[in-house]
Amino acid sequence: MEDTIGWGILGLGNIARSFARDLRLVKGGKLVAAASRNLEKAHAFQSEFPSEFAFGSYEELLRCEAVDVVYIATPHTSHAALSIQAMEHGKHVLCEKPMGVNAAEVEAMTACARKNGVFLMEALWSRFNPSILKVKELVESGAIGELKYLHATFGFYALDRDPTGRLLNPALAGGSLLDIGIYPAFLAYLMLGNPDRVLSSAITRENGVDLQTGMIFEYPESQALLFSGLSARTEMRAELAGTKGNLYLEPRWHETNAYTLVKDGTRTTVDLPTVGKGYSHEIEEVHQCLQAGAPESSRWSLKNSLDLIRLLDTVREQQKLKFPFEE
Repeated sequence: MEDTIGWGILGLGNIARSFARDLRLVKGGKLVAAASRNLEKAHAFQSEFPSEFAFGSYEELLRCEAVDVVYIATPHTSHAALSIQAMEHGKHVLCEKPMGVNAAEVEAMTACARKNGVFLMEALWSRFNPSILKVKELVESGAIGELKYLHATFGFYALDRDPTGRLLNPALAGGSLLDIGIYPAFLAYLMLGNPDRVLSSAITRENGVDLQTGMIFEYPESQALLFSGLSARTEMRAELAGTKGNLYLEPRWHETNAYTLVKDGTRTTVDLPTVGKGYSHEIEEVHQCLQAGAPESSRWSLKNSLDLIRLLDTVREQQKLKFPFEE
């Protein structure tokens, strides 16, 4: 691996823009190519985020020898196919969450990464957020005793959005669960592991996508109460309650810049600002893994991604949330 890692971006929407801004802040990497199915859009992106190449097809980027690792920022339904295509071209891949829309896709992606000997990671950027890292460390050290209760939500109003767009369109794996419900589910999994039982309830739209979903993850001696929704805005302050104290991830918790510890009658808030918006931290993880020759991240492994999508699959099965392309 060269000292400077060359990045290519597939899919040039708002998330790609945030990622490209943060890539500028990370040493050891540079944007060398951007691709859209619309060449004019690729050139517009290139003018905003300078790169050596701008392509009007994804295949052209995947054949570009200057690209070491591909960031896939397309809608959910193309994550698996494009990741596999990239890995078959020998490219390392950072794929936006959810890595696949179901466990079968994630299993296929994992098998492809191993077959081709390339790096693959789900771009679950919250896993590398400084405050979330610190809160996990505090929980594991017993700072709040035994963790008994976790509460996390992710909700905003989106019913005025384009019904053909990715949030509300079942053909694009729309709905709250895969787009934002993955975050509360991730936090419970990160802090408590795989639950013994999953309980869920969903309110769906006429076209079958979930507008809001409530989940309870049950553990032997603790519970996680989780929610995602596109019908109303939630505070998005996550709470972790233990036998000796409480921890809070301040709003918006999935991209937070601070956490609060409440213990022995004392409340202490610690600021841990992200670098840029926060995508920088997952980029650094990719760089470290590639420089070390690691096939996957030890902090967010392929097994972790598979565990998480299986939890979301369980919720979808319970609520009969099936997408048209899965029929």
